[in-house]
Amino acid sequence: MYGLENAGIGRYIINLIEELKKLVNKEQFVVLLRKKYFDQLNLPSNWKKVLADFRHYTFEEQFKLPRIIKKENPDLVHFPHINFPILYQGTHIITVHDLTMQRQGADATTLSLPIYYFKRFPFLLAARIAIKSAVAIITPSNTVKNDVSEYYNIDKNKIFVTYEGVDFGKLESYFRGDPKGLLELWDLQTAKYFLYVGNAYSHKNLEVVVKAIKKLNEEKDLNIKFAVAGSKDVFKERLQNLIGQENAQKYVKILGYVSDEELSVLYKNSAAFVYSSLSEGFGLQGLEAIASGSLVLASDIPVFKEIYEDNVLYFNPKEVNSLVEAMKKVMKISREEKTRILTRTKDFIKKYSWQKMAKETLEVYQKILKG
Repeated sequence: MYGLENAGIGRYIINLIEELKKLVNKEQFVVLLRKKYFDQLNLPSNWKKVLADFRHYTFEEQFKLPRIIKKENPDLVHFPHINFPILYQGTHIITVHDLTMQRQGADATTLSLPIYYFKRFPFLLAARIAIKSAVAIITPSNTVKNDVSEYYNIDKNKIFVTYEGVDFGKLESYFRGDPKGLLELWDLQTAKYFLYVGNAYSHKNLEVVVKAIKKLNEEKDLNIKFAVAGSKDVFKERLQNLIGQENAQKYVKILGYVSDEELSVLYKNSAAFVYSSLSEGFGLQGLEAIASGSLVLASDIPVFKEIYEDNVLYFNPKEVNSLVEAMKKVMKISREEKTRILTRTKDFIKKYSWQKMAKETLEVYQKILKG
């Protein structure tokens, strides 16, 4: 799972490893990696890399991964995502980022229904075994903690919340303005635009943003764009089809993957970052948007209210008009007011630290190993 194309989970794993490297110098750590990331990761002498080059959620992973782990003879294994080999019987903890896959139906896949249901049962079985057999569970929010406890009937004392973080210094270090002319490259230099960063899975609810941006433009004959950045996936094809059905091609720009440096330009120059999800486990992109100098429009779901508190503008993710009104409101904000808002919100998000997340995760390891 090591890699930025894995979006939020990839950032979680990368930052957990990087911060744990700073915290420990005696304990031995082993990291299992796909081949494409094996040479990219530099580790200190008390860390070891082991090649585990197979795709997630495959029979190969189920049968080969337990043998690789057993060979290393670890005292504790941390599975940072739900892809758990059900034959593994060692002591382990697992991070549950959300229960979206457990709760969504067939609209969350591009597979045919027979194949979807054929694959869904093993996933649900593996997830249940992983969570029920774990000695501890880590979640990124209290919302997910409560969901896991209720869905799987797990004692809340077994579940530990470690909020994710923002690399505030790194994001602020990127250039201001647009010295490389990136906005012109993306044809966004003359238009106000709203931004979304990430995948286009159905629970991201991008349909409501496409409809809102079209309605906003047609109401007042404006030139407002919706820019979507992130690695292209099969769900982006669905989004393209939706854009065509809505005749919204001139309002929506699909940018594909952009680097962190390019993303900084997009954030800083946007009218706002739009987070229209129907469900999430944390909401990292919203924090990164704030850190990069963007206002945030967020759906009024419980996890966002937990993480962002009163530092974003909320809307009903099931109502197009609710988002349209939020967009209108944010476009009326003056430059001076935006500066005041960002000063306050940037101070607020400093409490979300990758260093703190890694420290709290290490404390979970130590608690389990001490018995």
